[in-house]
Amino acid sequence: MRSMIKMLRNKLGITKAILTKECGVVRQTINCIENDKYEPLALKMAKVLNSRIDEVFMYD
Repeated sequence: MRSMIKMLRNKLGITKAILTKECGVVRQTINCIENDKYEPLALKMAKVLNSRIDEVFMYD
């Protein structure tokens, strides 16, 4: 799976510093996700359940 976070972040003019603060993670986590070296737990769960992420999690 490929991350689109960097493209979306740049499109919205959001820096890594802002994203890390808003998400409550360290910069290294964002770097790993943007460079496809980290697959968050939610994505792993969707894969195991053979489902898309939007089928597993819903926004309230």
